[in-house]
Parts: sequence; structure tokens; C-alpha cells
Amino acid sequence: MLRLQALRPGTFLLFCRQASKAGKTIDSEALVRLEEGYKELAASDSKSLLKKHLKKELFDKLKKKTTASFNSSLLDCIQTGLSNHDSAVGIVAPEPEAYKTFAEIFDPIIEDFHKGFKKTDKHPECCFGKCNDFANLDPDNKYILSTRVRCGRSVKNFPFISCLSESAFAELESMISGALNTMSGSYKGSYLPLSGIEKSVQQKLIDEHFLFRDCDRFLKTSGAKRFWPAARGIYFNEARNFVVWVNEEDHLRIISMEKGGDIGKVYERMIGGVEVLEKHLDFSRDERLGYLTFCPTNLGSTIRASVHIKLPNLSDNPKEFWKLMDKYNLQRRGTRGEHTKVEGGVYDISNKRRVGLTEYEAVKEMYDGIRALIDAENKTFK
Repeated sequence: MLRLQALRPGTFLLFCRQASKAGKTIDSEALVRLEEGYKELAASDSKSLLKKHLKKELFDKLKKKTTASFNSSLLDCIQTGLSNHDSAVGIVAPEPEAYKTFAEIFDPIIEDFHKGFKKTDKHPECCFGKCNDFANLDPDNKYILSTRVRCGRSVKNFPFISCLSESAFAELESMISGALNTMSGSYKGSYLPLSGIEKSVQQKLIDEHFLFRDCDRFLKTSGAKRFWPAARGIYFNEARNFVVWVNEEDHLRIISMEKGGDIGKVYERMIGGVEVLEKHLDFSRDERLGYLTFCPTNLGSTIRASVHIKLPNLSDNPKEFWKLMDKYNLQRRGTRGEHTKVEGGVYDISNKRRVGLTEYEAVKEMYDGIRALIDAENKTFK
């Protein structure tokens, strides 16, 4: 079996922070920035989970800590939340160890976002289940415009996106593109480095919902856009219904998509892609948290199953709309994804919880929720 090696001997120490047996003292300038940023957040009207859970006593306890592996500080984790008071979450992990070093702030945020996954809980083993359990929810194409199922993966022994050096970025891209280029059959396609795609073509791909955007201030302030566009890219299969984003937010975003509401078919295609790639790449997985990702909202199964859908009746009845969203643990985004507006009445609706559920359960939660929304849409509201 071909398996691409994660690291050449000695490469591990070439990343952005020098590895050591114990975390170093936080830089004095960084500590000042951290304390000033926290004061501003505490005085703000922010509704972020970061502000909700990072009380002064806990802040003082964590503010001088750093990780042993890459000397990551609390500032590296929460800079995005300090810079963007309108953030819903406000924290990321620059490397896997951050989830343990700063567990006292990550754990309550994870529990809050994923609806009850406690620090004593353990994420279940991977289980994709039966795809044919998910019949087409909208065979007449009245409501669902398109369906997408994706998962995130990080390559083992590499830190996350904000902690990679330029050389590590290049090495990681080479490993991932090498694995992608082994794909065959319906997955066969080509890898396109972002730096080689003309701006006009990039915008066309963004408009068609294939490519990630470069204007997300939340990601920029988290450090995820370092050395942009170097070592970023996109892989398409020939049918353009299987896509992999490389080094956007996570090392890989593995995406299956197509027009209409055949969730089972889309899900099955994603699973097949994951199974091919894991033959060639070792992915980071924690015994308690499941698959590890840059943002704690994507941990665990990492599954985000979503539809682009029009629901005009429910749109006119927001109370009922949000009631169903909460009941089925759904998340509503703008037409172009996170931090965007709704265009033409088209919502991006997905499962919200990813930790504490198997892959199958995460998709089923979304499936049951979308079915309930469509049933409600068919009712006549007074």
C-alpha cells in the first residue's frame, strides 16, 4: 500500500515555532496585547462563546501558558475573537496540543456549541452507516437547489494552519496533492494551485460555490491566511461533484456536491473519497474529541451536511422557522456560506453538532431537520 510519509527526519522542528519539552514563557509584547484585547472584549457587548466562558479568573490562569510543542499561547487561540467582537465563537486551535493546554476554555465552548458534549464525554468511533437510509427529500426539486456533504481532515504530525511555516505549508501541499493525484475512477481529476488560477477564474469558481473566498476577516485575524495564496489549492474530479480544498482553514476539506436533494448519493460519494485518501495520508484523531480541526466547531465527525434551499412561507414566519432550527439542531447561513447574506431567499442550512455523534448520526440529524422544514413549508400559516 502506498502511504505518503508525514515528515522527513528532522522536518518537525522547521515549523513556525521551535518544539521543546516544556512551553516557553509568553512574549511580553504578546502578553500586553492579550491583556488589552481581553479588557476590550470584556467591556464590549459581544455575544461570542469566548466572552461568555472566558471569565477574568480563568483568563488570568491561562494568559501565561504556552504549549510544549510549538509555544502557542492563549493569544494565538483567541486573537480572532478579540479582534472580532461580532464573532459567534471566537477561538481556534493553532495546533492539536492547544486543545489540552487550554482545555479549561475549549471544553465549555465545545459543550455549549455542540449542545452538551461534556469534558467527561468521549466521541464515538467513526461510523458512516448506510447511505441508502437517506432518500431524496425533494424529488420534484421544489425547494432544494443543491446538496453538499463535507468533512475536514488534518494531517498527523503537522500543526494547524495558523502555526505552519512557509516551508511546512509547501511540504504539506506536496503530500496532499500527491495523494489526490492517486485518485481514479469517478474521483479522477486534477489539482489546481490557487496561485496558478487567474483572478477572474477564481471569482467564477467562488460564484459557482466551488472555491473558498479570501475575504473572511475572522479567518484572517486567526492567522489562517498566512503566506496566502502559497500552498493553497483545489482538486476537482472530472464531473465536478467531488472537490477537495487544500490548506484553506483545515489541511483538507473533502466535499461532495450536486444539484437537487439526493443526500444519500452525495454522502456516499464523500465517504468513498475519504476512504481513498486515508490510504495515503495519516489523519489527526484524538481519543476523546475525534478528528481534530482548526476550529472547535468542526471537531469530532467533522461532518457538515447542508442544502441550499428556498422556504418562502417559513421565511415569512421566523418564529416557527427558528423553533424548528433549534429543535433539530440546525444551523442557518447566508447563500455563500458563513458570514454572508441570504440572496434570493436561498438559505444554506446544515447540521450544527459534530462532536458526540457518528458521521451517520450527524447526517441524519440534518436529514430529519430538512424534512421537518419542508413539511412545515407545505403548511398554510395564519
